[in-house]
Amino acid sequence: MDTAFWSLTADDACRATGSGPGGLTTDAARSALAAHGPNTLQTGGRKQPVQVLLNQFRNPVTLLLLGAAILSFFLRDSADAIIIIGIVLVSSLLGFWQEYRADTAVAQLLAMVRVTATVLRDGKEQELPLEALVPGDVVSLRAGDLIPADCLLLNSKELFVDEAAFTGETFPVDKLPGIFPAETMLSQRRNAVFMGSHVVSGSATALVMQTGAATEFGRLSASLRNQTPPTEFETGIRRFGYLLLQITLVLVVVIFGINVFLHKPVLDSFLFTLAIAVGLTPQLLPAVITVNLATGARHMAKQQVIVKRLTSIENFGSMEVLCSDKTGTLTEGKVQVHEATDCAGRKSDRVLRLAAINACLQQGFRNPIDEAIAHVAPDLTGVEKQDEIPYDFIRKRLTLLVQTPEGRLLVSKGAVNNILEVCSQAEDTAGNSKPIGEVSGAIHEAYQDLSARGFRTLGVAYRTWTEDGPIAREDEKDFTFAGFVTLFDPPKAGIADTLAELKDLGVHLKVITGDNLLIAKSLSTQIGMTDAVLLSGPEIKQLSDAALRQRALRTDVFAEVEPNEKERIILALKKSGKTVGYMGDGINDAAALHAADVGISVESAVDVAKDAADIVLMNQDLNVLLRGVKEGRRTFANTQKYVFLATSANFGNMFSMAGASLFLTFLPLMPKQILLTNLLTDFPGMSLSSDWVDENWIRRPRKWDIAFIRRFMIVFGLLSSVFDYMTFGVLLKLFHAGETEFQTGWFVESVISATLIVLVVRTRGPFYRSKPGRYLLLATLAVVLVVLVLPLTPLAAELGFAPLPVRFYPALLGIVVAYIAGAEMVKRWFYRRYR
Repeated sequence: MDTAFWSLTADDACRATGSGPGGLTTDAARSALAAHGPNTLQTGGRKQPVQVLLNQFRNPVTLLLLGAAILSFFLRDSADAIIIIGIVLVSSLLGFWQEYRADTAVAQLLAMVRVTATVLRDGKEQELPLEALVPGDVVSLRAGDLIPADCLLLNSKELFVDEAAFTGETFPVDKLPGIFPAETMLSQRRNAVFMGSHVVSGSATALVMQTGAATEFGRLSASLRNQTPPTEFETGIRRFGYLLLQITLVLVVVIFGINVFLHKPVLDSFLFTLAIAVGLTPQLLPAVITVNLATGARHMAKQQVIVKRLTSIENFGSMEVLCSDKTGTLTEGKVQVHEATDCAGRKSDRVLRLAAINACLQQGFRNPIDEAIAHVAPDLTGVEKQDEIPYDFIRKRLTLLVQTPEGRLLVSKGAVNNILEVCSQAEDTAGNSKPIGEVSGAIHEAYQDLSARGFRTLGVAYRTWTEDGPIAREDEKDFTFAGFVTLFDPPKAGIADTLAELKDLGVHLKVITGDNLLIAKSLSTQIGMTDAVLLSGPEIKQLSDAALRQRALRTDVFAEVEPNEKERIILALKKSGKTVGYMGDGINDAAALHAADVGISVESAVDVAKDAADIVLMNQDLNVLLRGVKEGRRTFANTQKYVFLATSANFGNMFSMAGASLFLTFLPLMPKQILLTNLLTDFPGMSLSSDWVDENWIRRPRKWDIAFIRRFMIVFGLLSSVFDYMTFGVLLKLFHAGETEFQTGWFVESVISATLIVLVVRTRGPFYRSKPGRYLLLATLAVVLVVLVLPLTPLAAELGFAPLPVRFYPALLGIVVAYIAGAEMVKRWFYRRYR
């Protein structure tokens, strides 16, 4: 709707959307969905088949070639033109089939980590995917929830929302029902919440007013493009494209100029030059990359790792630093209550009861600590909750107003120091209240002792309450400190071995935790990090950004870290040149997940963390992540194999053609033959996604190295040209081949050698010791067989081929064997020289 809904009353808004206290009916929601469309942004939708198909023709050289072939069709040579167009179409359809299949697989994976909202339909609460929401839906919001659409608040309780995506203001904004003028700025519309923000604390019920592209976030997304920064992988692909463009332009100008200078037919020369340009460009590279990444994503899914953004796989594999909290990652994630004690450290049922009242009756964000306390809670019959001040990451405490048989109480639980901030009294060993100053030393000593023993320690306080009306944050004062609740979360079995394996893979773990230094130090010792370097949050605040970059590299455990410091640590590590992963599952992890090169969350995480992550683990376990890292490196390795193979083979062929043009009176290959060569040699590359990867590719993180690719292309391209020229000599001097025989002979040698050399170049070690993938081997043998048979078929004449003399094949065998042996020797030298 176009109305400024923040200027409406709740009744008017319900009438405008056809809603009511019980939300929409299923039939009304179905009609609204048909009218307004799904609650998604166009920029995030899945590509349509036609769009994927048209993307195959985005290469301007391909379009030029099609245009020139059509021109040739109308001028004189319809057969050649049809063949050229046919080969280009087959190549494009192959790319379409591979890319669309990959896109379908990714869509299926994303459905596994769909974010939902709690919606009132037919008067009942139910969980629905965000895209199913329509104007008129009534949604419940709690801490950690994404705002699913633009909504008007119907009621709220201490609701604070992070609207940094719109306002740039990192401090949460408090929200409450009301009416504001239509001209009110977005940042001042306190009665409305907007898609793209998330709940930091509190709870609310809201009426959906605008969905999808009609939301403020939808309009913002439509006005901006490429909001997500490119990954290292995407940057590498772009730089690789620039390299190919430079080489292609130089060769096109030189070769076309030479052919025209030698008075060869202009149209033939133009088509020949365009075919060379297409031949130099790995046409199936986008499809092969997409297929490789999608195949890797499917394999990672089998390892319980769901990839939301395909290009993040490379960052996952090249990750050098992994930052993570300890709970659930290094520890079992099953928090258990150790005991509840008074200020003197003696077991206290009273303190346990107060903590249980606070944990069991709160309605805010559910968390493992409250669930652990609830698990051992005593009977709370007769206790009734009347009001609540929800937990947030600034106050670090949760306060409830409850009616008990003993009277009305405010009960607060949270971080010990934050609880002590609001206490003026403390109970002594006899249960009598004393000024906090008299016992604060003993309280802090007990707290330090518990922390040093590795216990997570919370403070519990209470206050009698006689006033009427709701409570507010200003009422958190004059509490009496009752005692401690201690909890423990044991380290995972075998975690030390897992960390050692991560280190062997070149991934250094850095723990970022809000726990104090003593707890962090105790844990680091338990998990084998005996010499861990620790840095505390207060120390971080005193450091400049430059100083933090230096300290962050040397630090293993960051303790007492405030939520807003996590992002700063991540950025410091990135600015130090590291590829950084961050693993988080909480409300306060969204900024750090966005800042990291690869954000990692878990399926059980809050919505905002799961939405911000690039990769979602179905099981919060470092062993799962470890397997995912290996799979990411395999995927990147197979992608790079195709780049190495395609560029070196194509560059070698084009360099050979350029040289042959200087001394031949005819074209060394016809345009249609060049395109057929390019198509056939791409078939093995298409099967590389399932190829085996040597362990030495996986042992350490790898990144795009354009200089390395350029050297590889030149060295192995020139090597292939040496044997191409050897073939030229055999054809011209020994067999006195004419135009057709020469083109047929070189086509056969070129495709067979380029296809078999895949088996050599795909591994850094001796090719006979590295097992190729089954599909790669089958594709290689199939292409060799087709090329040997093709000159003997009726199609040969249409393609400009002729049968070759039988005695040519022993010579061909000798050239190919010599090429493979030469490539193996050059490979050993190359990797020693450019390791």
